[in-house]
Amino acid sequence: MFKPHSIQDYSPARVTVIGAGNVGSTLAQRIAEKNLADVVLLDVVPDKSAGIALDLMQARSIEQHDRSIVGTEKYEDTANSDIIVITAGLSRKPGMTRDDLLRTNAEIVADVTKKSIAHSPNAILIPVTNPLDVITYLVWKISGLPTHKVVGMAGILDASRFQTFIAIELGISIATVNAMVMGGHGDLMVPLPRYSTVSGVPITELMSEEAIDRLVDRTRNGGAEIVKLMKTGGAYFAPASAAYVMVESILLNRRRIVPAAAYLQGEYGLNGLFMGVPVQLGRQGVDAVIELKLSPDELAALHTSAKSIQENIESLRPMGILLD
Repeated sequence: MFKPHSIQDYSPARVTVIGAGNVGSTLAQRIAEKNLADVVLLDVVPDKSAGIALDLMQARSIEQHDRSIVGTEKYEDTANSDIIVITAGLSRKPGMTRDDLLRTNAEIVADVTKKSIAHSPNAILIPVTNPLDVITYLVWKISGLPTHKVVGMAGILDASRFQTFIAIELGISIATVNAMVMGGHGDLMVPLPRYSTVSGVPITELMSEEAIDRLVDRTRNGGAEIVKLMKTGGAYFAPASAAYVMVESILLNRRRIVPAAAYLQGEYGLNGLFMGVPVQLGRQGVDAVIELKLSPDELAALHTSAKSIQENIESLRPMGILLD
Protein backbone atom coordinates (compact mmCIF):
# COMPACT_ATOMS: atom_id res chain seq x y z
CA MET A 1 0.00 0.00 0.00
CA PHE A 2 1.21 3.52 -0.83
CA LYS A 3 2.42 5.35 2.25
CA PRO A 4 2.42 9.16 1.96
CA HIS A 5 5.44 11.00 3.28
CA SER A 6 5.14 13.19 6.32
CA ILE A 7 5.14 16.93 5.64
CA GLN A 8 8.27 17.00 7.80
CA ASP A 9 10.17 14.89 5.25
CA TYR A 10 10.61 17.86 2.95
CA SER A 11 10.67 21.54 3.76
CA PRO A 12 10.62 23.75 0.65
CA ALA A 13 11.50 27.42 0.72
CA ARG A 14 8.72 29.69 1.91
CA VAL A 15 7.92 33.11 0.47
CA THR A 16 5.32 35.44 1.95
CA VAL A 17 3.76 38.03 -0.34
CA ILE A 18 1.99 40.78 1.59
CA GLY A 19 -0.74 42.40 -0.44
CA ALA A 20 -3.01 40.36 -2.72
CA GLY A 21 -3.53 43.07 -5.29
CA ASN A 22 -2.47 42.71 -8.91
CA VAL A 23 1.28 42.76 -8.23
CA GLY A 24 1.11 40.46 -5.21
CA SER A 25 -1.21 37.88 -6.73
CA THR A 26 0.73 37.81 -10.01
CA LEU A 27 3.99 37.36 -8.09
CA ALA A 28 2.46 34.50 -6.11
CA GLN A 29 1.46 32.88 -9.39
CA ARG A 30 4.97 33.32 -10.84
CA ILE A 31 6.68 31.78 -7.78
CA ALA A 32 4.34 28.81 -7.56
CA GLU A 33 4.05 28.00 -11.26
CA LYS A 34 7.84 28.08 -11.66
CA ASN A 35 7.95 25.57 -8.81
CA LEU A 36 10.31 27.82 -6.84
CA ALA A 37 8.77 27.93 -3.35
CA ASP A 38 5.63 27.58 -1.28
CA VAL A 39 3.73 30.85 -1.04
CA VAL A 40 1.75 32.56 1.70
CA LEU A 41 -0.40 35.38 0.32
CA LEU A 42 -1.59 37.82 2.97
CA ASP A 43 -4.13 40.61 2.61
CA VAL A 44 -6.24 42.62 5.05
CA VAL A 45 -9.38 42.28 2.91
CA PRO A 46 -11.35 39.37 4.40
CA ASP A 47 -11.17 36.18 2.31
CA LYS A 48 -9.58 37.90 -0.71
CA SER A 49 -6.21 36.15 -0.47
CA ALA A 50 -7.90 32.84 0.42
CA GLY A 51 -9.94 33.02 -2.76
CA ILE A 52 -6.93 33.87 -4.92
CA ALA A 53 -4.88 31.10 -3.29
CA LEU A 54 -7.62 28.53 -3.87
CA ASP A 55 -7.92 29.57 -7.52
CA LEU A 56 -4.14 29.21 -7.97
CA MET A 57 -4.16 25.84 -6.20
CA GLN A 58 -6.83 24.56 -8.56
CA ALA A 59 -4.53 25.34 -11.49
CA ARG A 60 -1.71 23.14 -10.12
CA SER A 61 -2.61 20.06 -12.15
CA ILE A 62 -2.72 22.12 -15.31
CA GLU A 63 0.51 24.02 -14.62
CA GLN A 64 2.22 20.88 -13.28
CA HIS A 65 3.74 22.13 -10.05
CA ASP A 66 3.56 20.92 -6.46
CA ARG A 67 3.88 24.17 -4.56
CA SER A 68 1.47 25.14 -1.83
CA ILE A 69 -0.30 28.50 -1.95
CA VAL A 70 -2.06 29.67 1.22
CA GLY A 71 -4.20 32.78 1.52
CA THR A 72 -4.62 34.40 4.90
CA GLU A 73 -5.29 37.52 6.94
CA LYS A 74 -3.20 36.30 9.89
CA TYR A 75 0.48 37.10 10.24
CA GLU A 76 0.92 33.96 12.33
CA ASP A 77 0.44 31.98 9.10
CA THR A 78 3.50 33.64 7.57
CA ALA A 79 5.89 32.34 10.27
CA ASN A 80 9.36 31.17 9.27
CA SER A 81 9.32 32.71 5.82
CA ASP A 82 12.63 32.83 3.96
CA ILE A 83 11.63 35.94 2.02
CA ILE A 84 8.89 38.50 2.61
CA VAL A 85 7.85 40.60 -0.37
CA ILE A 86 5.88 43.73 0.57
CA THR A 87 3.47 44.91 -2.12
CA ALA A 88 0.84 46.34 0.26
CA GLY A 89 -0.23 49.94 -0.21
CA LEU A 90 -2.15 52.20 -2.53
CA SER A 91 -1.40 52.18 -6.24
CA ARG A 92 -1.00 55.30 -8.33
CA LYS A 93 -3.90 57.05 -9.98
CA PRO A 94 -3.58 59.23 -13.09
CA GLY A 95 -1.79 62.49 -12.27
CA MET A 96 -0.19 61.11 -9.11
CA THR A 97 3.55 60.79 -8.68
CA ARG A 98 5.16 58.00 -6.67
CA ASP A 99 6.04 60.57 -4.02
CA ASP A 100 2.36 61.56 -3.61
CA LEU A 101 1.84 58.11 -2.15
CA LEU A 102 4.47 58.51 0.55
CA ARG A 103 2.48 59.40 3.64
CA THR A 104 -0.28 56.80 3.30
CA ASN A 105 1.94 53.98 2.13
CA ALA A 106 4.57 54.68 4.79
CA GLU A 107 1.98 54.10 7.52
CA ILE A 108 0.76 50.89 5.89
CA VAL A 109 4.24 49.48 5.31
CA ALA A 110 5.48 50.37 8.81
CA ASP A 111 2.64 48.32 10.30
CA VAL A 112 3.17 45.44 7.86
CA THR A 113 6.89 45.31 8.58
CA LYS A 114 6.47 45.14 12.35
CA LYS A 115 3.92 42.35 12.17
CA SER A 116 5.68 40.23 9.56
CA ILE A 117 9.21 40.39 10.98
CA ALA A 118 7.86 39.37 14.39
CA HIS A 119 7.04 35.94 12.93
CA SER A 120 9.99 35.63 10.51
CA PRO A 121 12.96 37.35 12.14
CA ASN A 122 15.45 35.72 9.77
CA ALA A 123 13.66 36.62 6.54
CA ILE A 124 15.03 38.78 3.74
CA LEU A 125 12.66 41.67 3.01
CA ILE A 126 11.92 42.90 -0.51
CA PRO A 127 9.75 46.05 -0.59
CA VAL A 128 7.88 46.75 -3.83
CA THR A 129 5.55 49.48 -2.54
CA ASN A 130 6.06 53.02 -3.87
CA PRO A 131 7.77 55.38 -3.40
CA LEU A 132 10.21 52.52 -3.47
CA ASP A 133 13.53 53.92 -2.25
CA VAL A 134 12.06 55.73 0.76
CA ILE A 135 9.83 52.78 1.64
CA THR A 136 12.86 50.48 1.53
CA TYR A 137 14.70 52.75 3.98
CA LEU A 138 11.62 52.70 6.22
CA VAL A 139 11.40 48.89 6.12
CA TRP A 140 15.05 48.66 7.14
CA LYS A 141 14.62 51.06 10.06
CA ILE A 142 11.43 49.41 11.31
CA SER A 143 12.67 45.83 10.91
CA GLY A 144 16.04 46.32 12.58
CA LEU A 145 17.58 43.90 10.07
CA PRO A 146 21.14 44.17 8.74
CA THR A 147 21.28 46.28 5.58
CA HIS A 148 22.12 43.30 3.35
CA LYS A 149 18.80 41.63 4.24
CA VAL A 150 16.64 44.50 2.95
CA VAL A 151 16.63 45.23 -0.80
CA GLY A 152 14.03 47.09 -2.82
CA MET A 153 12.61 46.07 -6.19
CA ALA A 154 12.75 48.77 -8.85
CA GLY A 155 15.94 48.76 -10.90
CA ILE A 156 15.18 45.45 -12.62
CA LEU A 157 11.80 46.83 -13.67
CA ASP A 158 13.26 50.14 -14.91
CA ALA A 159 16.03 48.33 -16.79
CA SER A 160 13.49 45.95 -18.33
CA ARG A 161 11.47 48.88 -19.62
CA PHE A 162 14.61 50.44 -21.10
CA GLN A 163 15.54 47.10 -22.70
CA THR A 164 12.07 46.77 -24.19
CA PHE A 165 12.15 50.23 -25.74
CA ILE A 166 15.65 49.63 -27.15
CA ALA A 167 14.58 46.35 -28.74
CA ILE A 168 11.48 47.94 -30.27
CA GLU A 169 13.47 50.92 -31.58
CA LEU A 170 16.10 48.73 -33.25
CA GLY A 171 13.72 45.97 -34.31
CA ILE A 172 15.80 43.25 -32.64
CA SER A 173 15.31 40.39 -30.20
CA ILE A 174 15.04 41.41 -26.56
CA ALA A 175 17.37 38.49 -25.77
CA THR A 176 20.30 40.45 -27.21
CA VAL A 177 19.69 43.57 -25.11
CA ASN A 178 21.05 44.44 -21.67
CA ALA A 179 20.37 47.74 -19.93
CA MET A 180 21.42 49.51 -16.76
CA VAL A 181 19.31 52.00 -14.82
CA MET A 182 20.43 53.51 -11.52
CA GLY A 183 19.10 56.06 -9.05
CA GLY A 184 15.71 56.44 -7.46
CA HIS A 185 12.62 54.72 -8.85
CA GLY A 186 11.00 57.87 -10.18
CA ASP A 187 11.37 60.77 -12.57
CA LEU A 188 15.01 61.29 -11.51
CA MET A 189 16.16 57.75 -12.28
CA VAL A 190 19.40 57.52 -14.25
CA PRO A 191 19.33 55.25 -17.31
CA LEU A 192 22.91 54.65 -18.49
CA PRO A 193 23.21 54.33 -22.28
CA ARG A 194 27.00 53.65 -22.02
CA TYR A 195 26.25 50.55 -19.95
CA SER A 196 23.27 49.49 -22.08
CA THR A 197 24.24 47.14 -24.87
CA VAL A 198 23.11 44.95 -27.74
CA SER A 199 25.27 41.81 -27.82
CA GLY A 200 27.98 43.78 -26.04
CA VAL A 201 27.79 46.84 -28.31
CA PRO A 202 26.80 50.05 -26.45
CA ILE A 203 23.59 51.57 -27.80
CA THR A 204 25.48 54.85 -28.17
CA GLU A 205 27.05 53.24 -31.25
CA LEU A 206 23.76 51.94 -32.65
CA MET A 207 21.34 54.88 -32.49
CA SER A 208 21.32 58.64 -32.52
CA GLU A 209 21.55 60.79 -29.42
CA GLU A 210 18.03 62.04 -30.16
CA ALA A 211 16.66 58.49 -30.19
CA ILE A 212 18.46 57.62 -26.97
CA ASP A 213 17.11 60.72 -25.23
CA ARG A 214 13.60 59.77 -26.32
CA LEU A 215 13.96 56.24 -24.94
CA VAL A 216 15.48 57.50 -21.70
CA ASP A 217 12.54 59.85 -21.22
CA ARG A 218 10.04 57.08 -21.94
CA THR A 219 11.81 54.81 -19.44
CA ARG A 220 11.62 57.47 -16.72
CA ASN A 221 7.90 57.78 -17.36
CA GLY A 222 7.28 54.08 -18.05
CA GLY A 223 5.04 53.57 -15.03
CA ALA A 224 3.10 56.80 -15.54
CA GLU A 225 2.44 55.88 -19.18
CA ILE A 226 0.77 52.64 -18.08
CA VAL A 227 -1.21 54.38 -15.31
CA LYS A 228 -2.52 56.88 -17.88
CA LEU A 229 -3.57 54.11 -20.24
CA MET A 230 -5.16 51.86 -17.61
CA LYS A 231 -6.85 54.75 -15.75
CA THR A 232 -7.84 52.64 -12.74
CA GLY A 233 -4.47 51.19 -11.72
CA GLY A 234 -0.84 50.70 -12.59
CA ALA A 235 1.56 48.13 -13.98
CA TYR A 236 1.70 44.70 -12.43
CA PHE A 237 2.88 42.02 -14.88
CA ALA A 238 6.36 43.51 -15.30
CA PRO A 239 6.75 44.49 -11.61
CA ALA A 240 5.80 40.95 -10.56
CA SER A 241 8.31 39.48 -13.00
CA ALA A 242 11.01 41.82 -11.70
CA ALA A 243 10.31 40.81 -8.10
CA TYR A 244 10.40 37.15 -9.12
CA VAL A 245 13.93 37.54 -10.50
CA MET A 246 15.08 38.84 -7.11
CA VAL A 247 13.33 36.06 -5.17
CA GLU A 248 14.80 33.40 -7.45
CA SER A 249 18.34 34.79 -7.30
CA ILE A 250 18.20 34.80 -3.49
CA LEU A 251 16.60 31.40 -2.93
CA LEU A 252 18.77 29.60 -5.51
CA ASN A 253 21.88 31.59 -4.57
CA ARG A 254 22.33 32.53 -8.22
CA ARG A 255 24.25 35.68 -7.25
CA ARG A 256 22.89 37.56 -10.25
CA ILE A 257 24.07 41.12 -10.74
CA VAL A 258 20.96 43.27 -11.10
CA PRO A 259 19.97 46.88 -10.32
CA ALA A 260 18.07 47.10 -7.04
CA ALA A 261 17.60 49.51 -4.13
CA ALA A 262 20.46 48.78 -1.73
CA TYR A 263 21.94 50.59 1.25
CA LEU A 264 24.91 52.78 0.34
CA GLN A 265 27.87 53.24 2.64
CA GLY A 266 30.21 55.44 0.65
CA GLU A 267 29.65 53.91 -2.78
CA TYR A 268 29.25 56.61 -5.42
CA GLY A 269 29.99 59.16 -2.69
CA LEU A 270 26.65 58.49 -1.01
CA ASN A 271 25.82 57.39 2.52
CA GLY A 272 22.84 56.38 4.63
CA LEU A 273 20.11 55.78 2.05
CA PHE A 274 18.71 53.06 -0.19
CA MET A 275 18.89 53.68 -3.93
CA GLY A 276 19.03 51.76 -7.18
CA VAL A 277 22.54 50.48 -7.92
CA PRO A 278 23.95 47.27 -9.37
CA VAL A 279 24.06 44.57 -6.69
CA GLN A 280 24.89 40.90 -6.44
CA LEU A 281 21.96 38.95 -4.99
CA GLY A 282 22.55 35.64 -3.22
CA ARG A 283 21.22 33.51 -0.39
CA GLN A 284 22.14 36.10 2.25
CA GLY A 285 20.57 38.97 0.33
CA VAL A 286 22.88 41.66 -1.02
CA ASP A 287 26.29 40.02 -1.34
CA ALA A 288 27.90 43.14 -2.81
CA VAL A 289 27.19 46.58 -4.21
CA ILE A 290 28.88 46.99 -7.61
CA GLU A 291 30.48 50.39 -8.15
CA LEU A 292 30.53 51.39 -11.83
CA LYS A 293 32.82 54.08 -13.22
CA LEU A 294 30.46 56.97 -13.92
CA SER A 295 31.13 60.13 -15.90
CA PRO A 296 30.88 63.47 -14.04
CA ASP A 297 27.43 64.06 -15.60
CA GLU A 298 26.17 60.59 -14.69
CA LEU A 299 27.44 60.94 -11.12
CA ALA A 300 25.84 64.39 -10.80
CA ALA A 301 22.50 62.95 -11.99
CA LEU A 302 22.82 60.15 -9.44
CA HIS A 303 23.43 62.65 -6.63
CA THR A 304 20.42 64.72 -7.74
CA SER A 305 18.29 61.59 -7.50
CA ALA A 306 19.77 60.80 -4.08
CA LYS A 307 18.98 64.30 -2.83
CA SER A 308 15.31 63.82 -3.68
CA ILE A 309 15.24 60.49 -1.82
CA GLN A 310 16.90 62.03 1.23
CA GLU A 311 14.36 64.87 1.28
CA ASN A 312 11.53 62.35 1.28
CA ILE A 313 13.16 60.41 4.10
CA GLU A 314 13.34 63.62 6.13
CA SER A 315 9.66 64.30 5.42
CA LEU A 316 8.80 61.07 7.28
CA ARG A 317 10.34 62.20 10.54
CA PRO A 318 7.53 64.60 11.61
CA MET A 319 5.11 61.67 11.26
CA GLY A 320 6.88 59.84 14.08
CA ILE A 321 7.42 56.74 11.95
CA LEU A 322 11.19 57.04 11.80
CA LEU A 323 12.95 56.80 15.14
CA ASP A 324 16.74 57.25 15.13
